[in-house]
Amino acid sequence: MFKNHPKGLLAAALSNMGERFGYYIMNAVLVLFLCSKFGIPDEKSALIYSVFYCGIYVLSLVGGIIADRTQNYKGTIQTGLIIMALGYVCLSIPITSTATNTAWLLPFTCLALFLIAFGNGLFKGNLQAMVGQLYDNFEAEAAKQGPEALAKAKGQRDSGFQIFYVFINVGGLIAPFVAPLLRSWWLKSHDLVYNAGLPSLCHQYIDNGGNIPAEAMQNLTELAQQVSLSGSATVDMAFCQNYLQIFNEGVHYSFIASVAAMLISLTIFLVTKKGLPEPAKKAAKEVVGYTEEEKVAMAKEIKQRMAALFAVLGICIFFWLSFHQNGQSLSLFARDFVKTDAIAPEIWQAVNPFFVIVLTPIIMAIFAALSRKGKEVSTPRKIAIGMGITGLAYLFLTLFSAANGYPSGEAFRAMPVAEAAGMKAGWWVLILTYFFLTVAELFISPLGLSFVSKVAPKNMQGLCQGLWLGATAIGNLFIFVGPIMYNAWPIWKCWTVFLVICLVAMSVMLGMVKWLEKITKA
Repeated sequence: MFKNHPKGLLAAALSNMGERFGYYIMNAVLVLFLCSKFGIPDEKSALIYSVFYCGIYVLSLVGGIIADRTQNYKGTIQTGLIIMALGYVCLSIPITSTATNTAWLLPFTCLALFLIAFGNGLFKGNLQAMVGQLYDNFEAEAAKQGPEALAKAKGQRDSGFQIFYVFINVGGLIAPFVAPLLRSWWLKSHDLVYNAGLPSLCHQYIDNGGNIPAEAMQNLTELAQQVSLSGSATVDMAFCQNYLQIFNEGVHYSFIASVAAMLISLTIFLVTKKGLPEPAKKAAKEVVGYTEEEKVAMAKEIKQRMAALFAVLGICIFFWLSFHQNGQSLSLFARDFVKTDAIAPEIWQAVNPFFVIVLTPIIMAIFAALSRKGKEVSTPRKIAIGMGITGLAYLFLTLFSAANGYPSGEAFRAMPVAEAAGMKAGWWVLILTYFFLTVAELFISPLGLSFVSKVAPKNMQGLCQGLWLGATAIGNLFIFVGPIMYNAWPIWKCWTVFLVICLVAMSVMLGMVKWLEKITKA
């Protein structure tokens, strides 16, 4: 796999794989963890999640600026790994939330999330820049051997970044299994088992001093009997407090695995960083005189390119808004509406990286075959197709939820346990949904970066890549709307909103395809 690639690629990929392992544990558990630990509504948990994800991409701009100004990319990356590890250490401390400590414990948790986001910002883009420099040096060496060697070296860059991307998803594939395994082990060691619906009922019981509606009390009693391995459970304040404590301690311990992953990444980076390059300083610009006509023409071209860029960025905002429901409303759907007696809801986060690993070579082969036949699909058209495929995921969920008569998430959780259990969906629903979303991701995420590199003016490459991160951040900032709709309406209406967003974005993109193709070829 690494043959004919720069030697530092493996080290960079392994460093990134460990970081992604910790990150994907966070992605799998964050919304559900905040709800179960603090008893806060899904909507508030989703808002914290949205700000956290937005912060990761905004702070990547800050990390890039720091590395550019200090010209110390390795030091910036190293600092980022350490700060992320500190954030995970804070999250791994098993402090039980109570009425007396929530006022400082929730802000402390948010501070830990900020440390992770800031550390990720220092790490994320700068390691990618280092990989890019590996290939700049690789191509420079090949150029000394002649045009044929240079052409071959340039052909390795795309596959090199694909290898790098696959390693990211290897870490993401393993990570979502860790939290459920540790949590289940910790519960079982205390003669308890996992149930996704029990924490919210325990919080409701504690917050109301045991005075909850009869229907909720019946559900709490039934679930308490199901989770107790030592025999009949007595539902009282002590049981509810004990279950929440043990349940959340198991999640806290999963963050210890994130700390271990970060330390492994840091160790790999420290051992191998001598073989990694520092991105080159920008060469001083040559002063060139231009006529007024040339200045007007260049200004017009830059204006056209930036207009095209902002048009695509606008489309991609709506993609990330829809796609990153995998950590929001889709996680809540897995918790509430999908049978989790055998598979915990967090584990479904592994489906996406699994499909990335499996489908990437297939999609690459299809594009290559079309190119050989002279039927190459342009990047703007691929992005439009990707939005359509995202829409297919939500079309399926809309039809499935409507056919099964699913109410809102809040109403479903209030139903009698036996009735709700009879309505729950099988695992195949999430598999099919994530299949569509992953195919869409492969059409949009890497190809969006490619489009940015094609249309960005030569003297504005860094700014334009930053704008891509900014668009991603905006999309992530608004993903909290998913859980709001999910709990307020019958869920088919929630999925319909995302379906309409995707169809409108696809239609707009298709309407701009010829114009965008013209600009990318200019």
